[in-house]
Amino acid sequence: MTQAIKTQTQTQSSTAYFQALKCKECGAEYELKASNVCELCFGPLEVKYDYNALRLTVTRETIQAGPNSIWRYRPFLPVATDNVIDVGTGMTPLVRSHRLARRLGLNKLYIKNDAVNMPTLSFKDRVVSVALSRARELGFTTVSCASTGNLANSTAALAAHAGLDCCVFIPADLEAGKIIGSLIYSPTLMAVKGNYDQVNRLCSEVANTYGWGFVNINLRPYYSEGSKTLGFEVAEQLGWELPDHVVAPLASGSLFTKIYKGFQEFIEVGLVENKSVRFSGAQAEGCSPIAQAFKEGRDFIKPVKPNTIAKSLAIGNPADGIYAVELAQKTGGNIESVNDAEIIDGIKLLAETEGIFTETAGGTTVAVLKKLVEAGKIDPDETTVIYITGNGLKTQEAIQGYVGEPLTIDAKLDSFERALERSRTLDRLEWQQVLV
Repeated sequence: MTQAIKTQTQTQSSTAYFQALKCKECGAEYELKASNVCELCFGPLEVKYDYNALRLTVTRETIQAGPNSIWRYRPFLPVATDNVIDVGTGMTPLVRSHRLARRLGLNKLYIKNDAVNMPTLSFKDRVVSVALSRARELGFTTVSCASTGNLANSTAALAAHAGLDCCVFIPADLEAGKIIGSLIYSPTLMAVKGNYDQVNRLCSEVANTYGWGFVNINLRPYYSEGSKTLGFEVAEQLGWELPDHVVAPLASGSLFTKIYKGFQEFIEVGLVENKSVRFSGAQAEGCSPIAQAFKEGRDFIKPVKPNTIAKSLAIGNPADGIYAVELAQKTGGNIESVNDAEIIDGIKLLAETEGIFTETAGGTTVAVLKKLVEAGKIDPDETTVIYITGNGLKTQEAIQGYVGEPLTIDAKLDSFERALERSRTLDRLEWQQVLV
């Protein structure tokens, strides 16, 4: 891992539509290198595109003729050549909810299920596919990340596929499923004694010292663009229409804002009709700096120390937090938080109604959806899409002790029948408690 960069050059193909890195605050533009902070005002950099050229080139038909992955949207992604990392990431199901919708009193509820994304069962596979494709173009041979778990899994897996050296950093107290989900790909895994924000600060020092390609630090402008594909896919899967309301989890806030950017880009180039979409965000009470800022009407984020079972959302100083607040405000959405008990109930509710086992971030999203419905903040007739971003097999510890135990029986019919009757009696008692 000593030689991290070969060159800092790239050769754009004739089908590359990204032009520069642009500061989100002051508008200053920079070369398309590995950089994420404006030198003038220290604002975040994001990718600028030639929408006029895209408008003349990209159609619904050209997209549908592409691969069954995020790379069907390659003109909207910051990769210069055709040498992309494509392992089938993206085009995950958009499930029309029936039982959960009825339970909540909604008529048009959809679930974007990235719990089955490839290869590591979370939406992070999208952002890493883009980041590592760009990293190769920029000459990086070693890639890395600061992660609450899912990003480490994706970076390790896709680096292995691409033949890149990989060293990833996580808080030491992560769930076993996420630790194993990284180690299986044989990266160098650094478990840091501290929370995510401390991990991230260390990684910034490492990035500056070793010159590695950190997907969510010096490669962040490219990395974050992968989240737009969650907006693109929903629009396409709804028949080239936008929903009325989106509910998504908030960690750094980047996913939230990039879904919105995806919708806006499709409007800009004429792929969908212009439409106002309300954006509502979900946080865990034990780490809810964005929700707190929204509720208090603040234009700044107060960092917090995370204390929640939703470790994948446990970013106490979110980089894009204020942009998430602004987005919810300007679209007429909301940002709510729920406690750990509600998160567990959200995980169970989604599983028992729709057969989708989500991790704690998804449980947070479902619980916030329920809370918004009960508060009258979601119209039952709105086309509402909730984003489920990770798989429950990764965070089994969160629900241990809350899902019951198997009925142990002898290999005899009468033993089975006695256990079945006990089970039915317990079910009746539980329903009576619910009705009361």
